[in-house]
Amino acid sequence: MVQATQLRPGMVIKHDGELYSVFSLYHRTPGNKRGFVQTRLRSLRSGSIIDYRFRSEDMLERAILDEIEFEYLYADADTYYFMNTETYEQIGLPAEVVGEARDYMVANVRLKIEFHEGKPIGIDLPQLVELRVAETEPGLRTATASAVMKPAKTETGLVVQVPSFIHTGDRIRVDTSDGHYVQRAE
Repeated sequence: MVQATQLRPGMVIKHDGELYSVFSLYHRTPGNKRGFVQTRLRSLRSGSIIDYRFRSEDMLERAILDEIEFEYLYADADTYYFMNTETYEQIGLPAEVVGEARDYMVANVRLKIEFHEGKPIGIDLPQLVELRVAETEPGLRTATASAVMKPAKTETGLVVQVPSFIHTGDRIRVDTSDGHYVQRAE
């Protein structure tokens, strides 16, 4: 059990019988009223975000998660297949569990799958991934460092704003936390 004032972003808690990840929080103590913790929680089952206010003295159950490293192999209609990097055991996860992580998964990328009581509940991506630009507008030949950005569609279908010197076929590094361009990959 953890007190509401000790919550931190990224912590996974049980609330109303479901698992939630703490997305953000703000501790308030207004005037002569009781303090509270205003939180944004992301449901690990559905991916939806809710706002919830806990009293400062509320005790919450912290969920214990196991993270195991897997390598992404391939996907078919609505199942994504992964291989455990230690035991070489393969598992298939439905699209609902994978969620928006699919936009950053290319073959052979290593990531961590979170398990709760033996059941996979989510994917923890690496901070940066390399993706190939599948299509983008032609850029300027002389543009080497420009503040002008253009949309580029990657091999996974993710659309990223990139500088004008990026061309179709280039490999780029993308930040998985917010999906923004970081740099061109070598």
